[in-house]
Amino acid sequence: MFIHNFKYALKALFRDKMLIFWTFAFPIILGTFFNMAFSNIENSEKLEIINIAIVENDEFQNNTIWKETFKTLSDEENEDRLFSTKYVTKEEAKQLLQDGEIVGYMVLEEQTPNLVFMTSGINQTIFKQVTEEITQNSKMIEELAKKEIEKEMLFGNFNIDYEQIYKNVTKTFQEENANIQNISRSNLSYTMIEFYTLIAMTCLYGGILGMVAINQNLANMSSKGKRVSVAPTSKGKVVLSSMLAGYLAQLIGLSLLFVYTIFVLKVDYGTNLPLIILLGGVGSFTGLSMGLAIGAVLKAGENVKTGIIISVTMLGCFFSGMMGITMKYMIDKNVPIINKINPASMITDGFYSLYYYDTLDRYFVNIASLIVFSVIAIFISYLCLRRQKYDSI
Repeated sequence: MFIHNFKYALKALFRDKMLIFWTFAFPIILGTFFNMAFSNIENSEKLEIINIAIVENDEFQNNTIWKETFKTLSDEENEDRLFSTKYVTKEEAKQLLQDGEIVGYMVLEEQTPNLVFMTSGINQTIFKQVTEEITQNSKMIEELAKKEIEKEMLFGNFNIDYEQIYKNVTKTFQEENANIQNISRSNLSYTMIEFYTLIAMTCLYGGILGMVAINQNLANMSSKGKRVSVAPTSKGKVVLSSMLAGYLAQLIGLSLLFVYTIFVLKVDYGTNLPLIILLGGVGSFTGLSMGLAIGAVLKAGENVKTGIIISVTMLGCFFSGMMGITMKYMIDKNVPIINKINPASMITDGFYSLYYYDTLDRYFVNIASLIVFSVIAIFISYLCLRRQKYDSI
């Protein structure tokens, strides 16, 4: 009976034209549009080397952190250098700025960078952010140096070489930061967020399959559901077989999307493709569970339930960055609870963790979060289905 119902449910799903469109066709069409829209966006927005000037006063010359940092960021032998830096006097810096040869200049006074610009823009913002980060690092080094001095005094050593301690702490801090590995892959661009959210959307559209699978077994939703209700068979086996049929159909649709984006659109998912596929499989189960819960809880027609699933999915993808990559950052910063319970954000965040981190801790946290979400959704569905009774069929 289990196998028979599994085959029947699978055939019924593939004969539903609306399901075929939303599960198989729509993600591929949307992926094609993404590729057309973003294929050359990096080349058109590629940052050029930023021309800046630094007033070479005594304070700057005597500050190792500032001097060495800008030396590294302006090294001509470094292909990824950020700045082209001129070391000049304050009068020369003003003239260069007026002539438009630099975007701005910096004067270091009392360990505080004073920046001067004539206009605002992305280059000026980058210059400002770099100086803010260097300032933070300087403060950290000062705190570490104070702790070292306090430690020496605690052990009764009052003959302290303050300059040497500062140099040692600075050297240690720079070495530790130099050892931080850059695991960012050159083949992964920020437009990959669109394809990540596309995968998340495809996974959550499996909710339609879950909703249809449960509707087929509800007496008030379909003729098959009436037969199931009066048949002397295990309702649990029938529902489980229908769910497995929906999950298999969803995995087929997700596989087609991967094949299309990899071999036709030439999307490079990097070296962690097996983990991406694993996350896609777990995400698909989450989408199926979400649809199961919506189908069991709501007392509405199939079209209404489908519209709700599509709306919830697209809203979740919007919050996770599909319609603008800054949206996820804004939500995480201002209303973080939304994306903590948003399955689309869990999926995309799992993808980001494979790119940004050299460990899989955060990746598996997202996997676990999706599983917990699925278990809660299935439990809610179980409670609702268990309580359903009919006066007549």
